[in-house]
Amino acid sequence: MIYILMGVSGSGKTTVGQLLAQRLGCGFHDADAFHSDANKAKMHAGIALTDEDRWPWLAAMRAAIDAARAEGRTHVFTCSALRQAYRDRLTPPDGGVTFVFMKGDASLIGTRLSARTEHFFNPDLLQSQFDTLEEPSDALVLDIRQSPEALVATILQATVPQGAGAAR
Repeated sequence: MIYILMGVSGSGKTTVGQLLAQRLGCGFHDADAFHSDANKAKMHAGIALTDEDRWPWLAAMRAAIDAARAEGRTHVFTCSALRQAYRDRLTPPDGGVTFVFMKGDASLIGTRLSARTEHFFNPDLLQSQFDTLEEPSDALVLDIRQSPEALVATILQATVPQGAGAAR
């Protein structure tokens, strides 16, 4: 199974994704690793990315998703995936991807972003992410006010058959 934890920057995707991967005993990739240096520089400068900036980034992620699926591996990815068009680019034709929407309000997420010092994302871009966000209708929706441990438990309860062992 492929998990994609999605939502605006600061919603806890990486924290929860890493914990989920640890619990599942599977691989983890953060979408930030797929961004070009030019994209990172734009975001650091407070310049929102365009779709033209995003397509190569999404293509690189999709290649990693396809590779994990081809090997039959469970894998956790994080990606803002703000628009349905972006989620469509990440989803193989036969599905096999579970989106988990990390949902929270701008006030809480803004507070989280202001506390982050080691990330290239400029907190001034948060509102542009909320403006771009198309909430998914086909995702597991999580309330990010819960602890990371509680969020992972919810994901596992919703997606792993009871009695199933850890992922390959």
